[in-house]
Amino acid sequence: MTLLVDIAFFFASLVMLVVSASFMVKYLARIAAYLRMSEFVISFIIIGLSTSIPELFIGITSAMAGNPQLSLGNLIGSNIADLTTVIGIPVLLARGIRISTRAAQDDVYYMFAIAALPLVLMALGGELSRIDGLILIGVFIVYMYNLVRQQRTLHKRVEETVGRMEIVSAVFLFIACLALVLGSAYFVVKHASSLALGLNLPLILVGVVLLGLGTSLPELSFNIRSVRQGHPEMALGDSVGSVVVNSSLVLGIVALIHPIQEALFLYLTAWIFMLLVGFIFLTFVKSGNKLNWQEGLALIMLYSFFLMVEFYVKGTA
Repeated sequence: MTLLVDIAFFFASLVMLVVSASFMVKYLARIAAYLRMSEFVISFIIIGLSTSIPELFIGITSAMAGNPQLSLGNLIGSNIADLTTVIGIPVLLARGIRISTRAAQDDVYYMFAIAALPLVLMALGGELSRIDGLILIGVFIVYMYNLVRQQRTLHKRVEETVGRMEIVSAVFLFIACLALVLGSAYFVVKHASSLALGLNLPLILVGVVLLGLGTSLPELSFNIRSVRQGHPEMALGDSVGSVVVNSSLVLGIVALIHPIQEALFLYLTAWIFMLLVGFIFLTFVKSGNKLNWQEGLALIMLYSFFLMVEFYVKGTA
């Protein structure tokens, strides 16, 4: 009976997530129009940060409970999902996403470097210490500073005229929708975790697969709605932004609260796959000015392959 309740609440939360995310994109576009910022930057700053709050919440909770490895698994799994399924499905639906700015392409290089940095720090020191956490947070601050400066050079801006009264209501409604997105994402993760425990799945798989995919649902909902409303670079900015935030700010805060030890080999398969996916994603973006539908399909198939490998490795461990 408990299992059926978890299933019911899981799907109800999914419905709420999709509906609230669809309205959130509408109000985000109005905010971008008022600020006259580029689609890529506004999606990174607002959505890239906002949709990483579930990962941050899980990270702080698990670190305070003395189990930061669960958060690390969540972040690795979330990054893999963001660079495969979360961007691949919108690319398929849009029959390709055109990348109109050179800066948006170049930011993928920085994303790959930042995603690899925690692995380098852990390999050098054997753990992610509090000092490593400060380094990661510092990298995030520097990246954000450069991004804000860079936004003036991005040419594609939202040019609609938005009045002051309209922007006040848009901001209020955006915050309300964001709260619904985060709340529904929380319940998706909560009941997905309960389902995993009920089905006797390993805790590592809960972090890497279920939590990783569950906390990526806001990004997926946002990206799908973005491409359908004609804002494809918001989808790219969201995926890149989420990976950067997860790998620097969120992981840095977790390491500050509780150093992450003995996790390098525990998550070695997932680490390697994350770097592989990041490199392939970078190659797709830099190979032209568009992510075509074949590349979107390839990214989705990569995630399916990752799931099979993870279940096989953890099942035989």
